Amino acid sequence: VHLDYLEAGANVIISASYQATIQGFEAKGLSIEEAETLIKRSVEIACEAREIYLQRCAKGYWDFLGSPKIDRHPVLVAASVGSYGAYLADGSEYSGNYGASVTLETLKEFHRRRLQILANSGADLIAFETIPNKLEAQAYVELLKEESIDIPAWFSFSSTDGTNVASGDPITECAKIADSCSQVVAVGINCTPPRLIHGLILSIRKVTPHLVYTNKSLLYLTTL
Repeated sequence: VHLDYLEAGANVIISASYQATIQGFEAKGLSIEEAETLIKRSVEIACEAREIYLQRCAKGYWDFLGSPKIDRHPVLVAASVGSYGAYLADGSEYSGNYGASVTLETLKEFHRRRLQILANSGADLIAFETIPNKLEAQAYVELLKEESIDIPAWFSFSSTDGTNVASGDPITECAKIADSCSQVVAVGINCTPPRLIHGLILSIRKVTPHLVYTNKSLLYLTTL
């Protein structure tokens, strides 16, 4: 699948680690060591696909294009981090309602080890996807700083009303949290109805100069 995307012209591929968590694998009977290996492997597979793609480019294996010309562009691998709600698998990744017992520290400790693994797995950047509330965004920002993550990250939020993220927190407040971290190079929207995206991007642009993107087959570039 990674190769299909690259051959179609993608220049960023995302590891299949969105719902891959140590806690989730443990619940299925795997050991911590096995869980960590699988999470790391998700990035290695994407990196292997990139290597195959670049080798094909170098050797001119582009017969399916009907042209010997090779359009070379940078190829990046983003390590995907799904929300706490994605692990719960109870729909809360789309509501942001984790309950009063889930604190900032709860979220930080849940994500910490997975983030460490992904950051040291060979990825070019970290993709924090479908963030449903500002509490989890704050947890990510603090973890990036505490763990001295030395690769860039992007944050993408989801929305159902075009003004707030899924939990009801204003998108502008969430974007400010992302913008407060020097490691965050992009802020965007995913898993959101296309009709809402334009307004959300305009709102984000009011508080951050970072690149803004969406995964709904559209790309909006802003001043870096």
